[in-house]
Amino acid sequence: MRKSKGQLAITIVSLILGIILAIQFKTVNKVVGDGALPTQRAQQLALELKKAQEDRDAAIKMLDEAEAKIKTYEKGEADTNVYAENLYKDLEKYRMLAGYVDLEGPGIILEIQDPPVDVQFGVESNIVDDLDLILQTISVLNAAEAEAISINDQRYTTFTEIERANDHIEINGVSINSPIVIKAIGNPSTLESALAFKRGIVYTLEYYDYNVHLSQETNVKIPKYRKLKEFIYAKPVEEEDN
Repeated sequence: MRKSKGQLAITIVSLILGIILAIQFKTVNKVVGDGALPTQRAQQLALELKKAQEDRDAAIKMLDEAEAKIKTYEKGEADTNVYAENLYKDLEKYRMLAGYVDLEGPGIILEIQDPPVDVQFGVESNIVDDLDLILQTISVLNAAEAEAISINDQRYTTFTEIERANDHIEINGVSINSPIVIKAIGNPSTLESALAFKRGIVYTLEYYDYNVHLSQETNVKIPKYRKLKEFIYAKPVEEEDN
């Protein structure tokens, strides 16, 4: 009975993902395909976009509920069998490593605000122009054994893309801009020291007049990675019998 319930929940997840993709594809086609639009048409598309976003949010909520049901079924099976319980623990560990689980724990929060406009020379700096500093920050946190990292609530994983796109940054396909808020879970003292040592990341940011706030936190919350990764070329290596 539990097995059939788990299969049903997985089916629900697949259907919901299909709905999300269909909504996004339909909306993008309408907005991009029409080019320059009259005001009335633009307003109509704005309403349609808002409705699509609401449908997407509702579908994501249903997806979360379905995932919670699957987790309940898996946990229920694990409670009845020691071997299954160990498998369940391994599954949770790999979900955490892959970024598909919301996490919380002690860590740090680094907030980076753009420098004030240079009135004398009319120069306006933006953290978007210094994308390398964000990448360096992530690298330093990884070296300091951060267990989870997010940038403006976008989970950083091995599949995360961080790239410049005009006047903003794309992370996991989501546009973000200043201020940049980087969160990391791990040993708070170790993480803070890795960023704040002399001539380190914080020093460099402040040298370029960025307004930086770094703090240790007892409970940092980092959301899960939302994008699905399909393996087309890669496959597990089959172990050969000796």
